[in-house]
Amino acid sequence: MIAMSEEQVYECLADAGCGKELIKQFEACQHSGSQKDQMRLLADYRRLLLQRIHAEQKKLDLLDYLVWTVKTNGSSAEEGKH
Repeated sequence: MIAMSEEQVYECLADAGCGKELIKQFEACQHSGSQKDQMRLLADYRRLLLQRIHAEQKKLDLLDYLVWTVKTNGSSAEEGKH
């Protein structure tokens, strides 16, 4: 059993970005005492968040590469003007 009020659990899940359906499923598991199902729901959602983070990190890496390329080519072009 979780040592948090239902309101605190709801707030925590909502702040973590969980949708209403996932929160309802989690609360149903809590009421039925199914800690295993609660853990599965949390693990699945955590995995989803991590996939999103990795996708966003890839975008940042691509932008960083582009910035580096522009700087490098810009420096070469500037040197050629002198």
